Amino acid sequence: MDIEKKKWEVLCSEEKLEDISKEVGAKISEDYKDKNLLVISILKGALFFTAELTKHITPVTKIDFMMTSSYGDGEINIGKVKVIKDIDYDLDGYDVLIVDDILDTGITMEFLVDHLKKKNPTSIKTCVMFNKQERRAADISADYIGMEIEDKFLVGYGLDFKDRYRNIPYVFCVLDEDR
Repeated sequence: MDIEKKKWEVLCSEEKLEDISKEVGAKISEDYKDKNLLVISILKGALFFTAELTKHITPVTKIDFMMTSSYGDGEINIGKVKVIKDIDYDLDGYDVLIVDDILDTGITMEFLVDHLKKKNPTSIKTCVMFNKQERRAADISADYIGMEIEDKFLVGYGLDFKDRYRNIPYVFCVLDEDR
């Protein structure tokens, strides 16, 4: 697919993304007010969402990062997840919140939860900006969801196509028609 030649449609403006982050951040703040929260952001896609979301989480929190790979060089999830960068913290005593850009097939999130459970956190919950339920292949759901979406290919605000377009400050979907 050459998205340069396809029509795009804005799904979420900068303002809507900020509003969603505020709303989700308020829920997380309430749920974690008396807990030892550690946010684990999944790079590279969740970087923008994590940065905006954590501005709206009121308990002081630590943030760590993981990087996994399952997509290769395009939009097809190859189904095998590997850790490129693991966390730096010992999770003992932390209530972990995994933050990712999108929950699609669920394969990566299922892997992350299983991987991090082995590190003995007090608890693990998950948070995603976008939930794409209809493509779910793993038996997993997110605890906090910014927005439910249909099966569309999304780009921007951390979501990429061939490692480009992440820095676009809004999210657009690529339409299946030429410009």
